[in-house]
Amino acid sequence: MKKILVPTDFSEQAEKALEVAAQLAREHNCEINLLHIIELPMHQTDVLNLSNSNFPEAIYFMKLAHQKFETLKSKDYLKNLVIHENVEFHDIFKGIYHVCKKNEIDLIVMGSHGASGFKELLIGSNTEKVVRTSEVPVLVIKQNHSNFEVKNFVFASDFNEESKVPFIKALKFSVIFNAKMHLLLVNTPNNFTTTKKAQQRIQEFLKGLENHKCSTHIYNDITIEKGIMNFSESINADLISMSTHGRQGLSHFFNGSISEDLVNHAKRPVITFKI
Repeated sequence: MKKILVPTDFSEQAEKALEVAAQLAREHNCEINLLHIIELPMHQTDVLNLSNSNFPEAIYFMKLAHQKFETLKSKDYLKNLVIHENVEFHDIFKGIYHVCKKNEIDLIVMGSHGASGFKELLIGSNTEKVVRTSEVPVLVIKQNHSNFEVKNFVFASDFNEESKVPFIKALKFSVIFNAKMHLLLVNTPNNFTTTKKAQQRIQEFLKGLENHKCSTHIYNDITIEKGIMNFSESINADLISMSTHGRQGLSHFFNGSISEDLVNHAKRPVITFKI
């Protein structure tokens, strides 16, 4: 891990994420790319077209962003770190995708307010949408972490074949964090399987990965989301890891995404890896 991207709207939640990113950058000798997205209508974003009547407005917002970057970079927790500024005139998803590709980003660290109720049904949160679309692992931070240390790392999965690639990525991060990984399969009334079959599924999943050094757990609960959160609380987990399908449109509306629900509802940090 060499490059970390921190999207920021200069809010308190975004700064919580930046503080965690700074700790990771200092510990692992990483560079931080700060990204601020200016979401103007498309006809306002052509800053190369001097005849555009909206050019002064775009320049104003860009200068304002750089002023805020300067204030942010003066924080003590960022001293002696390599910080790069990025301002993009895109929607947040295209802006993050562009910067990730351009700068070969290894990890995105984002703050989240979460969303609930009718707001969540209609639009969800920007962080949730980034989790759904990002090819790069996304670490979501909600609380202050004066010392971000990962000792217990939960990887929740159904342990089907498609989850192997995200699991291998998660394993690499467990090594980076020097954390113990707990593999978790949640058993629910609507999708019940016996303990024996669940154990067999996990062992089949782990074939060829004998050096994983993970503990395995089968946990019963009303829903998968509640099972993940309750199990994580029971072992005082520092980080929850999941894969995401990146579903869009009606498929996402009907099928939902447990990883996105966790991003919205879990108080603990969540890291996601796209299948």
